[in-house]
Amino acid sequence: MTERPLTRNIYPDRPPMNLKEYENTGGYAALRKVCSTMDPAALQKLVQDSNLKGRGGAGFSTGMKWSLIPMGDKATHPKYLIANADEMEPGTFKDRLLLEGNPHQLIEGMILAAYAIQADIAYVFLRWAYHEAAALIRKSIQEAYDAGYLGTDILGSGFHLEMYLHTGVGRYMCGEETALLNALEGKRATPRAKPPFPQISGLFGKPTIVNNVETLCCVPHIVNNGAEWFKGLSYSDDGGTKVYGVSGKVKRPGAWELPMGVTMRELIEEHAGGMKPGYALKGVLPGGASTDFLTTQHLDIKMDYKSVAAAGSRLGTGTMIVLDSGTCPVGFVHNLQHFFAQESCGWCTPCREGLPWVEKILLALEKGDGKPEDIELLQMHTQFLGPGNTFCALAPGAMEPLQSALKYFMEDFEQHVGHKKCPYD
Repeated sequence: MTERPLTRNIYPDRPPMNLKEYENTGGYAALRKVCSTMDPAALQKLVQDSNLKGRGGAGFSTGMKWSLIPMGDKATHPKYLIANADEMEPGTFKDRLLLEGNPHQLIEGMILAAYAIQADIAYVFLRWAYHEAAALIRKSIQEAYDAGYLGTDILGSGFHLEMYLHTGVGRYMCGEETALLNALEGKRATPRAKPPFPQISGLFGKPTIVNNVETLCCVPHIVNNGAEWFKGLSYSDDGGTKVYGVSGKVKRPGAWELPMGVTMRELIEEHAGGMKPGYALKGVLPGGASTDFLTTQHLDIKMDYKSVAAAGSRLGTGTMIVLDSGTCPVGFVHNLQHFFAQESCGWCTPCREGLPWVEKILLALEKGDGKPEDIELLQMHTQFLGPGNTFCALAPGAMEPLQSALKYFMEDFEQHVGHKKCPYD
């Protein structure tokens, strides 16, 4: 049976565990082990050896990211550790499962990560709409303080950590780590120029690490079971399991913890139950709304960082959005571009002006007012709003579903122009 360390104690018909119940299943054993037997450098190396890659979308080595923060007596303090729980990528709901299902798992992972970088203060930066998660996290943080897992001289180790919950104001841009830092400082959520990177000058100009919820939840299990065990959970070079999701017109939409590298076909046909009667698979956004479409020819690729990239897309958050044969690709992409245009922070001209232009063109196509040159304009935007032309990755991410829709579903765009209406109406 496949091991599911992240979700084995999450049950849909039961409330999440309190502190005592979490401890009875081995909770905080990893923290006790680290405080008594490991120094920060050893913990950093263990996580780096495990091949844990960031689960927020970028897929950067977690241990390597930690290693970039200044350490030793001359390091600047306070240092900060932040859990990015601002899950606002359309189609993504994996972190919500972990936050609501086992909040102490996240808190223990955060304390361990903070120990590894010798952080003084930790924040959970939570999506504003996750009200249930907010209540659970507040309660769990207090339980951790009462048990001596947070505060001064944790478990007699000499390590001190304060932890706080901060709920965001509901902007997609807050998920970008430097915009998140600005939001935490009470400023407008716009991305920062890099360098300096947050590891050197982050929150309030101090060394900071920002990690995704799912990433941090992996850390206690790596400490308890070792790097080789974690690598052995995977079907690929990327270590561990992954919480994958599928939404759209499938029989059983949902989220499942599976070995990293499971195929797209297994996810859709076995776990999601295949397509609903009367619908066929037309395309898939494999990692949330800001990834390129893949099609039926890609069903047997492994859902890991390298394999999805080789197929022309990104693993992203690993939460698929399925496009079915009864849904118009142009309308599908228009819906996404409306979201991205609305969520642009307006900091740079290409994103601020380009995304509303793209959204307007797609709306005209859907209404039957499109012209042949509109398709050329859309293709132009995929280049001008692509990587290297904007201040951050929001607009390039928005262009991924558009550029791949033009690649795989050009006939649908042309029919909108030729028929002067949406052929799916």
